[in-house]
Formats: sequence, C-alpha cells, structure tokens
Amino acid sequence: MSNSKSTSSNNNNSCDVRVHAYKNGKTFEECKDEARQNTEFLSKEILEKGEVSWPRILEAANYDELVYKLTLKYLRQKGYDIGFDKLPRVKA
Repeated sequence: MSNSKSTSSNNNNSCDVRVHAYKNGKTFEECKDEARQNTEFLSKEILEKGEVSWPRILEAANYDELVYKLTLKYLRQKGYDIGFDKLPRVKA
C-alpha cells in the first residue's frame, strides 16, 4: 500500500507547483503566450465590431482565469479601454 503511494508521488503527471501550477498543467510562460495570441485576434475583433465583452474574452481564454486576466492586461497595454465592473467590455 505504501509502495503505490510513493509511485503516485513520483508520477510525471503530478502537479509540481514550480512548473505546473496553472490550469491544464500549463506553465506561466505558456499562459502568457496564450494570452498574447488571444490579444492579437481579439484586437482584430474589436476593430471590426467596435468592442468585445468580458464574457467573450473569458470564452477566448477557454475559461482559464489567468489567461483571461493576462489577456485583459495586454489589451490595456495596447491602449484599449478595458472597462470596469459596471461596464464589462473592451473597446478601442
């Protein structure tokens, strides 16, 4: 019984907080890369439609809170108005 316990703790799928602390085992760098990609295609969507909602950004982030927050951060850095809790949308 204790043998199976040590086997599971040495399993490569275990959560190493230094490397896999985020949703779906992604590293922080992978989350940042995904957020940057989201920022690029959402920027195009904002320019076409005039704005996108926060729920749309959350959907684009695949409901990953860290990627969602990083995407909002990068959109703000690009100069977009990211709104606030009473006006949850991003526009140019």
